Amino acid sequence: MTSHLRPGVIAGIAVVALDQASKLWLLFVFDIAHRGAVKVTPFFDLVLAWNVGISFGWFQNDSQIAQIVLMTIKAVAVIILAIWMARSRTLIATVALGLIIGGAIGNAIDRFAYGAVVDFALFHVQIGGNTFNWYVFNLADVAIVAGVAALLYDSFLGIPAAKAP
Repeated sequence: MTSHLRPGVIAGIAVVALDQASKLWLLFVFDIAHRGAVKVTPFFDLVLAWNVGISFGWFQNDSQIAQIVLMTIKAVAVIILAIWMARSRTLIATVALGLIIGGAIGNAIDRFAYGAVVDFALFHVQIGGNTFNWYVFNLADVAIVAGVAALLYDSFLGIPAAKAP
């Protein structure tokens, strides 16, 4: 493995490990399924949500064909991102792509193991007697969003690559 790829691969492996460890702990040690929602702070709860759709719960469909289609699309996306990462010229882009790939793999492991992605983090705010909830998410989702943000930063504000003569 070339040295410029190493940080991206490490980021991806770290995301998969932390994501899966958090989910396994919540499911089998903390037993979130039997505890129900657990208030951690006035604005953050641990909950269990099985996401059969894609990001942010879009396209909810638990049919086996839909799950196979989603897994196929995810596999193709990971391959494309890995090729992009191998060709990346900046450390930020390499790590960002590693975060995205790791998040995609972490959620794919869930889909394969459970038929749905395990989501558990819920931020909310109460304003004027109304509660507003964010989407329920997991650490893989955080890594994907952080990776996309870092790619955007690198694209618009990062140091331009040196031009070949």
